[in-house]
Amino acid sequence: MSRSTLSPPAIGDKISYTDDVGDDWVHRIEAEKALPREPGTTYPRCLTGRRACPPEDCGGPWGYANFTEAIADPGHEEHDELLEWAGGAFDSSQLDVEDINKALAAQ
Repeated sequence: MSRSTLSPPAIGDKISYTDDVGDDWVHRIEAEKALPREPGTTYPRCLTGRRACPPEDCGGPWGYANFTEAIADPGHEEHDELLEWAGGAFDSSQLDVEDINKALAAQ
């Protein structure tokens, strides 16, 4: 079924899915409100969110917790190694909605 034939979710509808079975990333999404479609807009699209996407292969929720703890603490024994692995910087509080929507539109 194409995206254009799907009916919009109802307020309160919830879905969950596992993104990386090996690392057990379970995502839960709930429709909070319904907005009218905007002509010329690609769907689905992200309106808002909280926090950055964890780096690939960081070890699931538990590995990500260790990762964020280590990069926030220069005295942590894995600080330098994990910061280098992440490309030198990572800010878990950042979320780029525009980048997310570009990725969604490309699929």
